[in-house]
Parts: sequence; structure tokens; C-alpha cells
Amino acid sequence: MRAFVTGSTGFVGHWLRRHLHACGDEVVALAGEVDVRDADTLGAALRAAEPEVVYHLAAASHVGRSWDEPAETTAINVLGTLNVLEAARRCPRPAAVLLVSSAEVYGGGDGRPLSEDAELRPVSPYAASKVAAEYLGLQAALGRRLRVVRVRPFNHVGPGQSPDFVVSALARRIAAAELAGGGEVRVGNLTPRRDLTDVRDVVRAYRLLAERGEAGVAYNVCGGQTVTIAAVVERLLTLASGEIRVVEDPDLVRPVDVPVLAGDCTRLRALTGWEPEIPLETTLLEVLDYWRERLRTAAA
Repeated sequence: MRAFVTGSTGFVGHWLRRHLHACGDEVVALAGEVDVRDADTLGAALRAAEPEVVYHLAAASHVGRSWDEPAETTAINVLGTLNVLEAARRCPRPAAVLLVSSAEVYGGGDGRPLSEDAELRPVSPYAASKVAAEYLGLQAALGRRLRVVRVRPFNHVGPGQSPDFVVSALARRIAAAELAGGGEVRVGNLTPRRDLTDVRDVVRAYRLLAERGEAGVAYNVCGGQTVTIAAVVERLLTLASGEIRVVEDPDLVRPVDVPVLAGDCTRLRALTGWEPEIPLETTLLEVLDYWRERLRTAAA
């Protein structure tokens, strides 16, 4: 497949491009990242690329920051998605769009695994922007007959993720304390339970859905099991050396934290046979090693 990836230089974009290349796909290479808010530049780039599928990853994806920057979050995630859909539709041959949403649209529910039929209850500006983006995609599928496949990934982690996200942030702080010979590691709320999947498994699901996903349909991407953030901290600490103490920091607590976010990806499995392959323990070690190397290099 000939693919165009928005957000191609980001964390998930990096791993998606690697996977697509490994599958023999042609990934359009641009001189720089295209701002999805710039409709004219984006449209010209897609027309020149003539992709078969657009993987729309570009987003303002930090849930906590969305509370302070709701307008920018909405502009990138909603207007940006509209521009991507219009640009894909106006290609010489309209391109399919894999629209990456988020499990945050569910708002957590009652703690049981959430299927795609669960009510959407966004509790953050980020989640609300993703609901709006999804419905733009659904309208394009129903009203424009554009092949738009919606995906709702639950939390995904891996080497190279920004420390703006909890697992990477914890690993970075622990690696820094380890390098210093011990010390304190600041943490926020450790009680939430999250369904964590390795990013390399997630991008495998994206390509399968780009090939086989049904227009207008939403698909969860998740492992189906949850773990508390406290348990993640404990596992990372068992991999670290030195005397490291965990200290709660109120400044790291979000205004609203969904208590449990657990997913059911029966629809994805039934369509593609996808299963996560990388154990969480392997992912956590690789994330910790990533930060160890980065911090050692910076200190040298």
C-alpha cells in the first residue's frame, strides 16, 4: 500500500513507519511535518502523494495539558481532522483514512471492559475533541462515502515515548534517580487502572485495520487486561538499582483522572486475528533502558 502518515515524526508515527516499511508498503516521505491546521498545504501534500491510505495520527494528545489549552487542543484535533478528511476526499483517487481516536472518549464506564458500543462520556477537553473528530469521520463515511476507519487505542507505551505520558515519565524519573545513586521519585495519582499495550503491537493493528476495517466502524485496540499505575511503579523499581523512594506530588495530579479504563477488542480480533505479542514486563524494561541510555549520554 502507498501510505501517507500525519504525525509521522511522533512517537507512534516512528513505529508505524518502521512497521509499514517492514511490510513492504511505500510510505510517503515529506521534507517536514505538515501542520494539519493548514488546509492548503495539507491538501497539496496529499494530492502530490496520491496515497491509497492516510494514517491520521497527528494530534494534541496530552490529556492533562488539554485542561489548560482547550482551544489549541480543539483546533488541532477537530479542525485538523476535518482538513485531513477533506484532503483525502479531494485526492485524484480518494484515499482511505485510518482515523486514530482514543479510548478516553469512553470516560471510563463502570470498570468493566468497554466495547465499541459503550456510551461516549468524555471528561476532558482532549476526550471531547476526539469525540468530535470521530463524528467528522463518521459523517465523511456516511455522507461522502469516504472509507474512514475509526480506531480507539487504549494506553500504549514503548521506547521513545515522551515523558509527558505517565509510564515514560515514571521510567525517566527512576532512571535519573538510579544514575544519581538513589533518591526520590515524584508521582501523582497511582490508583488508576490502565489497559497498557506495546506501541509495536498497536501499529500492527493499525495496518490490519487499514487493510480490512469497515468504513464508518470503530475498533478498540487494547490488550484486555488492566494494571494500576502503582503496580507499574513497583515493576519499574524492581528493575532499577539503588535506594529509590516514591513521593507523592499534588502538582502531578490531574483535575479529573478516569479511575479504570479497560478495553474489549473482540471486534478487532474477530476481523483480523490480532493479538498483542509483547509482554508488559518487556516493554517496561525497554522503556527504562531507553531513558538510561538517554540520560547517560546527556551526562557524558
